[in-house]
Amino acid sequence: MGWSMESISLKLPEDLLEDSARCAEALKMSRASYVRLAIEEMNRSTRARIRSQRLAAASYKVRKESGRVNAEFAAIERDPDA
Repeated sequence: MGWSMESISLKLPEDLLEDSARCAEALKMSRASYVRLAIEEMNRSTRARIRSQRLAAASYKVRKESGRVNAEFAAIERDPDA
C-alpha cells in the first residue's frame, strides 16, 4: 500500500511546539507522527460533530412533521365525520 504524503509547514507558538515534542517523546514517537495523529483525531471529532448536527437538524424536521400529522389525527379523533 504506497501512501503518497505531502508536507505542510506549521508555525506554532514555542510552548506548543515544546509541549508536543515532550508528549511525542513520552509516547516514543516522532513529533511529526504525533502531529499527524492529532490531526487525524481532530478530523474524526469534526466529522462526528458534523454528523451529530445533521442528525439533529433531520430530527427537528421529522419532529415538526410528526407534530403536524399528530394534530391531523387528533382533529379526526375529535370529529370523525369531518
